[in-house]
Amino acid sequence: MLRLLVPRPLTATAYAPYGSVLMAAPRGEPGAVANLGTALRFDDVVALENRRDPKTCALKTKVFRSRPVAFEHRTLALLEKHPLSTQLFIPMNASRFIALVALGADTPDLSTLAAFVAEGPQGISYSPGVWHHPMLTLDSQTDFVVMVHEDGSPNDCVVVERGDADWPVLDLASIAR
Repeated sequence: MLRLLVPRPLTATAYAPYGSVLMAAPRGEPGAVANLGTALRFDDVVALENRRDPKTCALKTKVFRSRPVAFEHRTLALLEKHPLSTQLFIPMNASRFIALVALGADTPDLSTLAAFVAEGPQGISYSPGVWHHPMLTLDSQTDFVVMVHEDGSPNDCVVVERGDADWPVLDLASIAR
């Protein structure tokens, strides 16, 4: 029997078990006036965590260009995690994208699998050890600034393929515009 995972809107509260939502006023705060009154500043909106020796593990900044995917039922092939680092995704050009996440230690706990639709002005972080699907961009090609602590070891990224496991199917058809 086909089990569908339907994406829901990304909110800071719903996403909290998996990471943080990066956006202006994530907690509803008014912001502090900055830059001679031409801007509002929102402090401490996402924590970047490194659980390794900072002398041997650097914060890497990358850009990923993600092509949009079809609005269909999508079979999930794999999930990955960064056991010892936050991974932060900041969209450089507004578009919707899917943050598909799960908790679990050695393997993903599929009972915690969730999919969220992020809107253009929202970025996301994955907390260390949170399983996630590679980025799925909707509507248009999107460039993301990605920040993660890496040292070149196998703990930089751990991947689990679906194999014969009974994973649900992601229902992207339900969110087509």
